[in-house]
Amino acid sequence: MPTSPAEPAERDAYLRVRGVTAGYGSAPVIHGVDLSLGRGEVLTIVGPNGAGKSTLVKTVLGYLIPTEGTIELGGKAIVGLTTDRIARMGVGYVPQVRDVFETLTVRENLEMGGYTLPAGEVAGRLEEIYRLYPALGEMRNRHAGHLSGGERKMLAMGRVLMIRPSLLVLDEPTAGLSPQLTHELLREHVTRLAGSDIAILLVEQHAREALAVSDWACVMASGEVRMYERASALLERPDVGDIFLGRTAAPGRG
Repeated sequence: MPTSPAEPAERDAYLRVRGVTAGYGSAPVIHGVDLSLGRGEVLTIVGPNGAGKSTLVKTVLGYLIPTEGTIELGGKAIVGLTTDRIARMGVGYVPQVRDVFETLTVRENLEMGGYTLPAGEVAGRLEEIYRLYPALGEMRNRHAGHLSGGERKMLAMGRVLMIRPSLLVLDEPTAGLSPQLTHELLREHVTRLAGSDIAILLVEQHAREALAVSDWACVMASGEVRMYERASALLERPDVGDIFLGRTAAPGRG
């Protein structure tokens, strides 16, 4: 059985996933998944392809309904709620692909991100995003389809931040980015957002870089959590390469 670095009751967790089994149709993909995440913390999920990372993300977001287990956000059960309702509870999501509306301008994309806000708050929130990402303000009238990969990802981040999320789910946000942009996104953007008291659930292919800015690490393989501990402790393990590939199943403790 995988072990957690701290029992759920001992942590001030904002997101709690307990015993979750989910999949497509009658075939479960993830089995008995447990994890917890506090405000201002970054939890990175790593593991080989087919480990169940995307299925777990879709289940947290409400795209899939678990057949077993519970998911709580801020102490409130969210299993069975629509994705729109979950978003209105403060859950932001940046998908790996189709993360912007290419035919809309930067400003229009941001306005779409603020669809849950009262109409009178959108303009003020736009200015806050422009202060956070000055480049978006300079490109506000440019169509998203003309942006570079790094600019698109910045816009996707800004769009989801329009709703002032309390939980931000990032699904491989550095996919297709250069090493420099990958470093900037993880070291600057993710770190800054966590510092503003946002809980961040991160699925990332650049495991070492992601864990370097994370508080917790969750290693998945074959649909199960094989390891859950402090990210710093995982990085120090001599078998860390095998762990990322799902070859090491023995749990660790931070």
